Amino acid sequence: MSAEAARSAVCHDGGVNDGIADALRHNSWATSTLLAACSGLSPEELDATVVGTHGGIVATFAHIVSSEGFYYRRLTGEQADWLEGAVDNRDLDGIRDANDDLTARWERLLSKPFDAEITSEVAWHDEGVRDVPAGVVMAQAIHHGTDHRSQICTILTSIGIEPPDLGVWDWAEAADRARPRPR
Repeated sequence: MSAEAARSAVCHDGGVNDGIADALRHNSWATSTLLAACSGLSPEELDATVVGTHGGIVATFAHIVSSEGFYYRRLTGEQADWLEGAVDNRDLDGIRDANDDLTARWERLLSKPFDAEITSEVAWHDEGVRDVPAGVVMAQAIHHGTDHRSQICTILTSIGIEPPDLGVWDWAEAADRARPRPR
């Protein structure tokens, strides 16, 4: 997502979702920005991995976007067509399209009040089932993306490529959410 698109995606009405809107918009922007930074990499670079990361760059992007699609489905009951077959681990353009679709879906979700306390059943790591509030699912979606984008940045650094700045402050500047004060 370009800086102009990031700015145009931000429209705040003082509603109940404004705080989470910034977090979700940063999340979408950061994935989009990192995808753009990786678009010119060779197949060998896209397959590069580092011990302790999820996998190669493309596989990690596919994991980020498909997981986020599942989190979104859990929150809304809506499933994107691209999610059924999962995201192709070899197709960076398809991953970019899926991320763009998710960005639009998050915007639709945030266009109306969001009840963060509605719970859904989540299969837990201990093989049990837990009732988890929607706000926790949304926090997990954001945390998950941040964690795996960091892994991609580690891979890029390990192969000698400077990753883009993906911090919240970077997004805030690009989206005009951190405006300079007049001097």
